[in-house]
Amino acid sequence: MIRADGEILARYPLPATTGVRLDASTAFIQLIARSPNGGKYATVSNVDQRERRFSARKLAGFPLYVTSSLETSDIVQGWLWYMAGHLIFGIPATLFFVVLILLTMQRTSALFAEAERREMLEASLRQSQKMESVGQLTGGVAHDFNNLLTIIIGNLQMALRRVSDDKVKTWLANAQQGAERASELTRRLLAFSRNQPLNPRSIDANQLVAGMSDLIDRTLGETISVETVRSGGLWQTEADSAELESAILNLAINARDAMPAGGKLTIETGNAELDEHYCETAEGVKPGQYVMISVTDTGSGMPGDVIEKAFEPFFTTKPAGSGTGLGLSQVYGFVKQSGGHIRIYSEVGEGTTVKIYLPRSFAPAKPVPVSPPAEKIPTGSQETVLVVEDDPDVRAYVAETLSNLNYRVKQAADAEAAINILDDASPIDLLLTDVVMPGMNGRVLADRAMQRRPGLKVLYMTGYSRNAIVHQGRLDPGVSLIQKPFSQNVLAKRIRKILTDA
Repeated sequence: MIRADGEILARYPLPATTGVRLDASTAFIQLIARSPNGGKYATVSNVDQRERRFSARKLAGFPLYVTSSLETSDIVQGWLWYMAGHLIFGIPATLFFVVLILLTMQRTSALFAEAERREMLEASLRQSQKMESVGQLTGGVAHDFNNLLTIIIGNLQMALRRVSDDKVKTWLANAQQGAERASELTRRLLAFSRNQPLNPRSIDANQLVAGMSDLIDRTLGETISVETVRSGGLWQTEADSAELESAILNLAINARDAMPAGGKLTIETGNAELDEHYCETAEGVKPGQYVMISVTDTGSGMPGDVIEKAFEPFFTTKPAGSGTGLGLSQVYGFVKQSGGHIRIYSEVGEGTTVKIYLPRSFAPAKPVPVSPPAEKIPTGSQETVLVVEDDPDVRAYVAETLSNLNYRVKQAADAEAAINILDDASPIDLLLTDVVMPGMNGRVLADRAMQRRPGLKVLYMTGYSRNAIVHQGRLDPGVSLIQKPFSQNVLAKRIRKILTDA
């Protein structure tokens, strides 16, 4: 208890001395000066020299003040103990919620990544299914067109041999050139549909690219510089060398068209390993070791929507009459049929890179066969050939051609009729059969024919194999095939070769 003039009247605990009076500089006197009814203040006590926090209140009707205080250290310690009591339960709960939030964030991130991966896979699957459907359609169309072109080209050749008028010969020759260009288009359709019979062999891609350099230089012209970057220690790959050359040339021509004012084309080879993570983003690609061939240009580039459609047949960004839209689709079909992978990287204004990945081969490289020089058309020696073809016009053309080549010819419109002929005792030296026929196909017919006549030689002709004699992009072992449309010269050489081979 303190009097208004600052004298301490009573205190607990008892002070060491009595008669203590607080002067005007003390916190108490300053408090009552500004707040006569009392209040709160903090100060170091003049009695025990300890920092305390005081609360003072004036007694009504008397010049007396009652004060009470706590040491600051006791207040702090009490607060710490109070907070510690909360923290004992609060810290574990807080840590639990923090861990829960982190786990939730991690799980959410994984879900988003999985959703993105699935979306990419679904898009890739949809694209693959669309390309597969279009491939089946184009393959069927190519088969019918090849039958028609066989008739057209064959009859034009026979007409050319019998016409003496130079003007008529010119007309016929022009028509034949047009039919042969149409034949090239159907060949590209078959390549896209992955029904083009391939002759894969272990090859050195570096050697193949080097051998194509002069051809590419001449094709692209002087305004485009060509650079080849061949990797050291390049693995072997197994592919049809002629089709691979055609694919690289197609990519080079597309690059040329993207650089009308000139530029640079780079062809690069290298070893590549596609892991499971990469293959998850591309439908139908197996993890493993591949030989990579990339073609890069400095042209105009392609936007994303064009890249998505680039491999579709007949899709082109070129003006009307400047392209068929089958170049990239042919490359796509060849790569897929070879068990490989192809991807386009492009930005508008920055150029385009097309990367081809072909499976690694552990077999030694084989030299590319050189075509023999042109020679006289070989003729027969009255051997008997059984021609089986469901298209009557194609059958008539083949039969007449063989007759003109000095062969005896027997004809059958289907497999059942052919078996009836085979059951006769008359000699047959060669079975020339179409592959795709209603009912029994050519492969089944050939198997039954060889059961009846062991050692019978067989030559298949087809414009669309439908996996009857071609599996995983290659001819079955021991199979001889001639592709429609074919010329008289090609047919004569193939038959003569089969008949004379032991």
